Amino acid sequence: MTLHWSTACIDWERRIVAGETLVPFEPLFPEEAYAALDVFKSLKIVDATFIEDPETGEMRPPTFGEASEPWVFDFVLAIFGAYDHASAKRLIREFFLLISKKNGKSTIAAAIMITALIRNWRHSAELLILAPTLEVAKNAFEPARDMVLYDEQLKDLLHIQENFRQIKHLVTNAVLKVVAADTDTVSGKKAAFVLVDELWVFGKRAGASAMLREATGGLVSKKEGFVIFLSTHSDEEPAGVFKEKLEYYRDIRDGRITDPKSFGILFEWPEPMLESEAYLDPANWRITNPNLEKSVFTDWLLEELAKAQRGDKADLNVFLAKHLNVPIGQRLRANRWAGADFWAESTERVTSLQDLLRRCEVVVVGIDGGGLDDLLGLVVLGRLKRPSGAAEDLTKRKWLCWARAWAHKIVLKRRQQIATELQELVKENTLTIVENPGDDVTAVADIVMTIEESGKLAEDAAIAVDAAGIGSIVDELTSEARGLEKERIVGISQGWKLNGAIKDAERRVAAGTLIHEGSRLMSWSVGNAKAEQRGNATLVTKQISGMAKIDPLMAMFNAVSLMSMNPEPAGSAYEDEDVLV
Repeated sequence: MTLHWSTACIDWERRIVAGETLVPFEPLFPEEAYAALDVFKSLKIVDATFIEDPETGEMRPPTFGEASEPWVFDFVLAIFGAYDHASAKRLIREFFLLISKKNGKSTIAAAIMITALIRNWRHSAELLILAPTLEVAKNAFEPARDMVLYDEQLKDLLHIQENFRQIKHLVTNAVLKVVAADTDTVSGKKAAFVLVDELWVFGKRAGASAMLREATGGLVSKKEGFVIFLSTHSDEEPAGVFKEKLEYYRDIRDGRITDPKSFGILFEWPEPMLESEAYLDPANWRITNPNLEKSVFTDWLLEELAKAQRGDKADLNVFLAKHLNVPIGQRLRANRWAGADFWAESTERVTSLQDLLRRCEVVVVGIDGGGLDDLLGLVVLGRLKRPSGAAEDLTKRKWLCWARAWAHKIVLKRRQQIATELQELVKENTLTIVENPGDDVTAVADIVMTIEESGKLAEDAAIAVDAAGIGSIVDELTSEARGLEKERIVGISQGWKLNGAIKDAERRVAAGTLIHEGSRLMSWSVGNAKAEQRGNATLVTKQISGMAKIDPLMAMFNAVSLMSMNPEPAGSAYEDEDVLV
């Protein structure tokens, strides 16, 4: 008999608000599912409040069967109920759990892996809990160890090797290993069962995808195995492998992707509740805290929220992300640029540089950055042509924005904390990694000259650059080969003198009259920007934003400075509609 099932949960928003199960299917193999659940339920939660044993009257740790909420059992049944004993094959092989902090995630993870160690039949099998740090590894190993120490039967069956963070099955010789990615060797593992804890931390690390492929490679030949990813939300905007998995499992849940071999439970807020900030109401906290009043408590959350609200906004954002599972993005960044609130709302898009040149009557260029540790950001900003017969009102004419950036390869080593994000931008084709200093300047000059040849580049002040550190760009553009007049290159003073452009840009973004590509490059740059109020001026500078890269956004502000002057095009030898870009 062929089984048919779906791992999509289309009505998840209704279910999560109502407190219903987020598992949309029954166990595929109920006998396997409930046999494993019996083992899981018998394991003890040693770090929980002790209870009185009804038979002996002694105080002891509660079992998972006594202390867990139904959602935990649903998750266990989905994992172990996907195994077909007859064919020794697991039909759902990859799982993902996204849940708020303090909901017993690491303890549940330990119990799932102890259950897998007991239920496993393969001799000398390897089971692996992969943690990003030594501290997280200890948080996973210690509950597993204590489950064995507080159970006389398990002590006869399982041997603890604490120095190696290992637990060995004395009959099958299978071993459960807890590995810290920052201190232990991950390569060479051949685990049939893998649990990856705190995936959001791996998302910040360059090379994490390759590490996880290495750790899960053993599943290729061991069809009974599984891999489980566990995570809270990131304390920064999701990135890397965490972002990839999060988006993939959202698409599976929402029915946009059909993948019956993968299933996730995501304790997230429905979009309307995010928009209305319903997550600030304690009455709603059970939505992303299904263990509320079990392992995390309303009173404690209220106290921590009050502390976070009294502190820096960054503290509040981290609290919301970690304890209420509110994803950090442009709207939750501390001291964000006001335009960030509206950046993603634009539905109209610029599809290419060619599209911008075709639609616009005049174009200016903004350039910023270029040091070995910086990005070199370029923004092409165009003013839309006046509709035929329309009255002249330049203030209401839409502006179109197209952005690109370059970085020297050394940035990937010197700025490890953003290397993963930079690789994502390379995949998007909005960032180019150059081998040699100067290659980026040449690429920028090529684009500027393409615009010049189109006849759309502004006649007078056409190219806006940061007044400091732009010598190589000026030299290239004004060289004999390029032939651009030096007078058309304008140095833009930064700091408070950029206030007008910053205000003009945020007003246009809010009004929907600054249209962009919707690229990850600019969304990232906009999200990185921090604003500071000094008197009547709003400052957005690299110093305020710290290590975060905002060069493309600064290039846009430079371009806005020139476009606000209502420039006219220089004209071209080519016919306007026949320009080849």
